[in-house]
Parts: sequence; structure tokens; C-alpha cells
Amino acid sequence: MSDAIDFLRSRISGTPKVAVVLGSGLGGFAHELDEPTSIPYSDIPGWPASTAVGHAGKLVFGQIGGVETVVMAGRAHLYEGYTQQQVTFGVRTLAQFGIQAIIFTNAAGGINLSYSPGSLVLISDHINLQGSNPLVGPNDDALGPRFPDMSEAYSRAFRAAAREEAQRLGIELAEGVYAGLLGPTYETPAEIRYLRAIGADLVGMSTVGEVIVANHMGLRCLGISTVTNMAAGVTDAKINHEEVLEIGRAVRAKLTDLLKATIPRLAA
Repeated sequence: MSDAIDFLRSRISGTPKVAVVLGSGLGGFAHELDEPTSIPYSDIPGWPASTAVGHAGKLVFGQIGGVETVVMAGRAHLYEGYTQQQVTFGVRTLAQFGIQAIIFTNAAGGINLSYSPGSLVLISDHINLQGSNPLVGPNDDALGPRFPDMSEAYSRAFRAAAREEAQRLGIELAEGVYAGLLGPTYETPAEIRYLRAIGADLVGMSTVGEVIVANHMGLRCLGISTVTNMAAGVTDAKINHEEVLEIGRAVRAKLTDLLKATIPRLAA
């Protein structure tokens, strides 16, 4: 991590206050930054490449509403063969770099029947069903405590700010619980019935490990899912990644407006 931080400091003057992690099909937000500086992940020591379709694989530094911001345009996933430590490397590095708040976005399947493709949903909590935890192993006390509290993994104050901005912009913003699974297969209808029974409203293949390490390092988090498809068994439609990306692109303007309005609130 120290090599990555030294490299970034050699390329970037100043310290971003807010980071945004962009999910599948949502990378267009990176173009909204003023005075951008783009750095491919492949240039950063130790940073894992993003191989999933719809993930650009670069860091973009700039400003949103006058707030120094850094965007992770693409993320690594466990299903790509990475470890939890590799998947969370970017979040840990940016936390060490000095960010104060982080927004996680993702593409998710809708389990809650009140959602529809294109819905934006605030993540109020998550269920980790990925079979691993990035904090397993020796704890580095310099990064965070051995047993971090996760009772407010997604900041209530940040969620309130996002809801207020959504209402001001006329954007419908639901709220729900995100279940993180390993992937890369989409879930079976039986698995979706199980997830609904245990209280999940959304399902995806990312985010939970990143949020765990962010909380471990004392960062406050905001999570926003784009419902890109209804989960298996909710409708008779088959699920494919191209449609996931297409819905992500279709709601990009709405999500962009919400992020641009909310980021200055998180840096206050």
C-alpha cells in the first residue's frame, strides 16, 4: 500500500475528501469531474486490474462542486479470482491517502417487489454471503480495531443527506438491504426466495468487503444501488450482463445528478 500511496502523491497535489466507487455500467460519472487527472490502475503499484465488462479500470482525481474528489472507475471482484485483500486494496489505499468519506455504487438485482429496473436504492445495511471477510488473519492495529463495530456500516447522516437531495431533485430513492454473494453466476430462483426470507431487498457481487474495510479504517460510507434487473424468479425474463450494463447507462444521468448534489454534503 505504501508504494501505491507514494506513487499517487507523486502524481497528485492535494488530498481528496470524498471517494466514489463506480459499479457496472456507471463509469460515466468519472467524466463529470472538473480538472480531472486520470491514472490507469495498471500504473499503480499493487493495484488489481479490473477485468469485468463495464469497469474502466482507472482512478480519476478532480473536483465536484468545489470538493476534491477521487473516483474509482471500476473495481475488482472476488469472482475474478482476486482475494478479499486485493478486492479491498483500492479502498484501503484511498483511506490511507486521506479521504474522509466514501460512496459505493453498484449494479444490483431487485428482490424487493416494489423495485423495478432503473430504480435507485440507498443501501441501509448488508448481508455478507460471500464466504469470506477481508479482516480474517492478523489485524494491523494501525489500520483499525480487531473487532470493528458494524451496527452503522452505512452512515445514517449520509443517507439522510442523500434522501434530502433526492427529494430536492425529484428523484425517487428507495432504501433497502443489500446481500453480497460470490458470483459469477446469477442467483437461482430458490436462492432469491431464500434471500427474500432473510431480509434482503437487493443482491449483487461486490461492495460488502469494501464497506467492511472502510468501516475498519473509520470511514463513513454511503451506498447506492442501481436496480439493473429483477432477480431470478421475480419475472420470467432471463438475466444477462449486457442488459445490466444498458440499464446502468440509462440511469446514469439520474445517478450523476444525485451524486453531484450529495458529495458536497458529505465533505461539509
